[in-house]
Amino acid sequence: MDIAAARALGAVTALPRGPLVEALAARFPAHAADADAARRLDVQGGRAAALARLDAIDPGGYARSRNHVGGAVTRLSPWIRHGVVGLAEVRDVALARVRRAEDAEKLVSELAWRDYWRQVHAVLGERIDDDVEGPTMQPRAPVAGTEVPDDVLAARTGMACMDAFAGRLHDSGWLHNHERMWLASWLVHARGVRWQAGARWFLRHLLDGDPASNHLSWQWVAGTFSARPYLFNRENLETYTGNAHCGTCELLGRCDVEGSYEGLTDRFFVGPAGRESSPPASLRGRLVRTFVPPPRGGLTRPLVWVTLGAASSRGAAALAFPTSPRIHVIDPAWLAAEHPGLKRLVFLCECLADIQDLHVVEGPPVDVLPAAAAALGCDGIALEWTPCPRERAAAAAVARVLPVSVVDEAPFCDRSRVDDLRRFSRYWQRVRASALRPTSDPTEPHPSA
Repeated sequence: MDIAAARALGAVTALPRGPLVEALAARFPAHAADADAARRLDVQGGRAAALARLDAIDPGGYARSRNHVGGAVTRLSPWIRHGVVGLAEVRDVALARVRRAEDAEKLVSELAWRDYWRQVHAVLGERIDDDVEGPTMQPRAPVAGTEVPDDVLAARTGMACMDAFAGRLHDSGWLHNHERMWLASWLVHARGVRWQAGARWFLRHLLDGDPASNHLSWQWVAGTFSARPYLFNRENLETYTGNAHCGTCELLGRCDVEGSYEGLTDRFFVGPAGRESSPPASLRGRLVRTFVPPPRGGLTRPLVWVTLGAASSRGAAALAFPTSPRIHVIDPAWLAAEHPGLKRLVFLCECLADIQDLHVVEGPPVDVLPAAAAALGCDGIALEWTPCPRERAAAAAVARVLPVSVVDEAPFCDRSRVDDLRRFSRYWQRVRASALRPTSDPTEPHPSA
């Protein structure tokens, strides 16, 4: 492996925003359609920006207003997705700001949803691209669209709310969770687009693009991993947006979501699908965390693989081996599968810029990692636990020729009693008590680096 070339690519991560956009657009032209939006991006990748956002969280305000688009949501998801801040870290800060743990429960339970999706992804792997279970409701019209329609992509549907959501997704790479659910529900149930097309669209643009939370949330809305499909009506949208869209909508009074929930159910569905929802049997049983055999005798100086979910100097593997070299591999398979836009690549590079002496290399990890370890005099590879099937498969392949150590992430909850991932309610029942306990002394000052 050419270490000089790797360092040259790594230098790109430390560029200021403008030159970084230009450098990435030149290097990844197929992903540069949103270069203008990347230049205007109003969030910064990296630990400092994440801590500023973390310091502003308000667990009580979150519980009271999180469903409102203007509510006190944390907006931490891009940094959480890339491992710049961890679920346990956010939970600990939230608990330190309330008198009773129960006062932060709503925020902690939402963090648990992200943890839950990751556990499901680890079990199902690439199967999250397919319906997890059969739908419980039979749609009145076929859900056959395999691409997001052009009028949706252009934000010119006539539905003021949906056009605003699509425009903001493209411009900022972030949407409030309610906006994501409304847009997904409308696209699938009203426009007849398969959820996979919508999920791919979101994954291209979201700064927090994570197949686990993204795909499985779309399935929850579509009714292919939930007890019933998610619907909303105009009244619901007006309530939680402060009537920000409906008053000026050209389709007011004849929009796709006008009416009662009973009326919308009759409009979109014939009735029950004729069979009960049946999550796969693989989602039952004890969780298995290991995907490579542990190296005999341990490792002394492994090459730390900085994965997409651990793009930080505070990743579990980086902390476990503080003096080891670090490498981030830009996997062509990831670029092809998720087709991330320049906004996402810029945010990722700004996160990676926090890591000193980082090598950034393009290529298949199964080829890059052994060559880099040999070039840098390392005795193996270390990475943080990941649910990503591509990363897990690459680690398993590398483990056949080189010792690989998987370092567990900072514990968010005790999963030892989890034996059923078919529904979040069952998962939360098992982990709630441990998730509401801090992992550090809440009286200690919050770390700033």
